[in-house]
Amino acid sequence: MANKVIPHTFFSEFDISLFQTGKHFRLYEKFGAHLCNVEGSEGTYFAVFAPTAANVQVVGDFNGWNGEEHNLNIRWDTSGIWEGFIPSIGEGDLYKFQITTADEQRILVKTDPFGFYQEVAPKTASIVWQHDFKWKDKAWMKKRKKHNDLSAPFAIYEVHPTSWKIHPDGRLYSYDDLIEHLVPYVGEMGFTHVELMPVMEHPFGGSWGYQVTGFYAPTSRQGDPDGLKRLINAFHQNNIGVILDWVPSHFPSDGHGLATFDGSCVYEHPDPQKGYHPDWKSHVFNYERPEVRAFLISNALFWLDYFHVDGLRVDAVASIIHLDYSREEGEWTPNQYGGNYYLEAIDFVKDFNAAVYGHYPDTQTIAEESTTFPMVTQPVHLGGLGFGMKWMMGWMNDTLEYFKVDPFFRRYEHGKLSFSLVYVYSENYVLPLSHDEIVHGKSPMLYKMPGDEWQKFANVRLLYGYMFTHPGNKLLFMGNEFGQTNEWNYEEELAWGLLQYEVHEKLQRFVKDLNHFFRDQKALYEMQYNRSGFEWIDQLDDVQSVLIYLRKGKKSKDQMLVVCNFTPETREKYSMGIPAKGKWKIALNSDDKKYGGSGFLKGKTFKTSNKSCHGREQSLVLDLPPLAMVALSYQG
Repeated sequence: MANKVIPHTFFSEFDISLFQTGKHFRLYEKFGAHLCNVEGSEGTYFAVFAPTAANVQVVGDFNGWNGEEHNLNIRWDTSGIWEGFIPSIGEGDLYKFQITTADEQRILVKTDPFGFYQEVAPKTASIVWQHDFKWKDKAWMKKRKKHNDLSAPFAIYEVHPTSWKIHPDGRLYSYDDLIEHLVPYVGEMGFTHVELMPVMEHPFGGSWGYQVTGFYAPTSRQGDPDGLKRLINAFHQNNIGVILDWVPSHFPSDGHGLATFDGSCVYEHPDPQKGYHPDWKSHVFNYERPEVRAFLISNALFWLDYFHVDGLRVDAVASIIHLDYSREEGEWTPNQYGGNYYLEAIDFVKDFNAAVYGHYPDTQTIAEESTTFPMVTQPVHLGGLGFGMKWMMGWMNDTLEYFKVDPFFRRYEHGKLSFSLVYVYSENYVLPLSHDEIVHGKSPMLYKMPGDEWQKFANVRLLYGYMFTHPGNKLLFMGNEFGQTNEWNYEEELAWGLLQYEVHEKLQRFVKDLNHFFRDQKALYEMQYNRSGFEWIDQLDDVQSVLIYLRKGKKSKDQMLVVCNFTPETREKYSMGIPAKGKWKIALNSDDKKYGGSGFLKGKTFKTSNKSCHGREQSLVLDLPPLAMVALSYQG
């Protein structure tokens, strides 16, 4: 049967050398399926990278999934690109690439690696789609540098989009449902940004989206690509930034995906010591292959370009840059210098960050990096990895371990709280209480806390108060804001019914006020990545489990005194040294009765005296409430 593919030079303005050296970062403009007109005929141009294939054909509903009709043409330039134009194929048509392996012994049917849209799982065909959305977020995009700058407050609400809420009839919330319900909720709660767990297409919901097969396709479980754009557009119209989880660390072995794409290791590293992830039983990208690096970095820019996202949180960075990650001795090979750093992968990460900030300087990249690898958030030109921010995993681990301890014994664990300030300025940190901390038997946040019900809620309020006044930006996983009582389950919605109970409603009210407090107080965010923005008043009172510190903005008037009492014992007439003479007014008290507290602390404004304390000439005397954070703003 005659081939119905028309040869077409869609790559005529495409620099193949940039692709082959891993420096082309707009591959999505050429690869995949693109609607176009050739010699007066409307149709779709297809291009795919399959360097060892003997033959590549396009199959779909338009040809009865018959691979004999539409053979693509291999380019003459040794690039490994197969391409061709097929008339009459339009938006909405289903397709896959049928690939004959080099030995002609196998025929593989693959989803388009650059496909913009896919069938609803478990179906896996790609769908021809054109990106021509009319954005209405010009005002946000014009000023988003102000919102995404390191001197701006980030109070991030981490969301799993398919389990935040589920429709009463049992179906998943669509992107438009989330516009109606999630967007106003995030705004009302005072979060500045939302972080969406991976929205890229994935075959298995139990991976929470982290086992991606469609890197360029938003999941169709909740609608089409324009639906996700409408959702992001709505967030922007409500002055809320959008961060996406991005997963360049691994991909699953599903037959329709990237694994052994043309019968050879196109995307994964051929050496299992580098190409297989023992934790997730998945493949690892070949960061040494230039075309793969270009595929991944292009993907990052794709989401910033076509979806207007404000940041990318990069998953599992430690697994990317370490050769021995989750491997025992003998299961990995040192680099040329005898170390465990994966040098080529580190170069990839640097190229990624340089490309993102080079093209979109008003966005942020955030590393989930769990080791002590240095200079993660230093610019590439200064020798760093180039991320804007990094999750502060050490703070999270130490803090949660501390709060699990019975208050009677917390005096012996006091250093866990103050230790984070030893290294907090080594990176631009985000303090995360993420989804990872309330799954797999770790218990929900509320039930990590010791004591009776009142003490559990007081401890959670104290934890959040300490977190939001500690240097660094903040991230809170959905459900934590109202005291979810079950571990998170990706197949169930949050336990919204708990809000009928006063204790949960009051905790939610506290988090709402805490978010607005954080955003309104320059002392808490303006200098959060500068040592001069923090001053210890007293970190040594382990016997009474009290911490006192000062947060500062750029102007001397912007000062916030923070006092934390980590025991259920009240501390009457507690003296503390104050560097600034004058009046101090309570700005937020986690023990306030409106939040479910005891209301122990009386008065609103306190004046310093000339009595010295903590090496300072001025001092303040407060009655410290139990299990509480009290913040006081300087009045002059």
